[in-house]
Amino acid sequence: MTNKKQIKAVSLISGGLDSLLSTKLLLDQGIHVEGINFFTGFCVEGHTHAIRKQKSDKPKRNNALWVAEQLGIKLHIIDVIEEYRDVLLNPKHGYGKNMNPCLDCKGFMVKKAKQWMEENEFDFIITGEVMGQRPMSQRKDTMPVVQAESGANDLLLRPLCAKHLPETKPEKEGWIDREKLLDFTGRTRKPQIALAKSYGFEDYATPAGGCCFLTDKQYSDKLVDMWQSRGNRDYQLDDLMMLKVGRHIRPNQRFKMIVAREEGEVKFLEGYRNQYANLYSTSCKGPIALIDGEPNQEDLKIAARILARYSQDREQPSVDIEVKLNVGVAQQFSVKPLGIDEIPKEWFV
Repeated sequence: MTNKKQIKAVSLISGGLDSLLSTKLLLDQGIHVEGINFFTGFCVEGHTHAIRKQKSDKPKRNNALWVAEQLGIKLHIIDVIEEYRDVLLNPKHGYGKNMNPCLDCKGFMVKKAKQWMEENEFDFIITGEVMGQRPMSQRKDTMPVVQAESGANDLLLRPLCAKHLPETKPEKEGWIDREKLLDFTGRTRKPQIALAKSYGFEDYATPAGGCCFLTDKQYSDKLVDMWQSRGNRDYQLDDLMMLKVGRHIRPNQRFKMIVAREEGEVKFLEGYRNQYANLYSTSCKGPIALIDGEPNQEDLKIAARILARYSQDREQPSVDIEVKLNVGVAQQFSVKPLGIDEIPKEWFV
């Protein structure tokens, strides 16, 4: 007797409910599945969740790792920050509502998964996509585009909506039973929630939540503002992290302030004090702020007055602010705090 080959699939794991369920469906069919998660630098997952007190009732975790743990599978996290630049800067299919190149992004990730599949002798790829769920990358007419441009073709299986799509190789070859795949469609998440309940999954990421900051208008606006102020579209990982934290206030094109909003952000921004000019109050408690750009002397006074507005002595006649332009060089200002109505709305990025 000959041993039957173990069929193996690689699953794109975002950390959301859909990838959890699609992977579970294949595991239930006896397929060996391992997860893959691509780190672009724009991922919502990661330590930024732990910086602020928002949603303090929620566990601080990487949801992709959590999904893999719940399913009992290996997860491979792959850094694609440099490769992803061209996807973001030159998307063939353009952007979505914000700076999200969703269709190009999906094609890129499936292509990378196919490379990993071949290098590791896996048989096919699965995703948690649902036809009609996303307006750009998960339409009936765009799903074949991902298959074709990624090179995955019929090696790409979408278990949650497979019955709305042509048969793939795993189905044709009898590796999996098509009848046990699903026919989910549209933007409603009720079928996924019901299926999760049947499996006993309760503590999963918000079903409708995205996993990419590029879909967020505020983040996208900050990214575009950064590019415009610098005169180019270059970026480093530290830049991407900074856009996720603090109040971003730009009084003019010469400089921008990043003001911490709470203790977690204070501690985070303090880690960058040797890389950025920074200021903080010395006469009372208050947040730290970093300065990105090249402010002149008058700009520093404005920055000091803005920071004083967010200090505990905001109602006092003056607040002492220390500004450090670089290590060992500091200036002292005693300034009248700006009133909240004296900070124009258009300064907030």
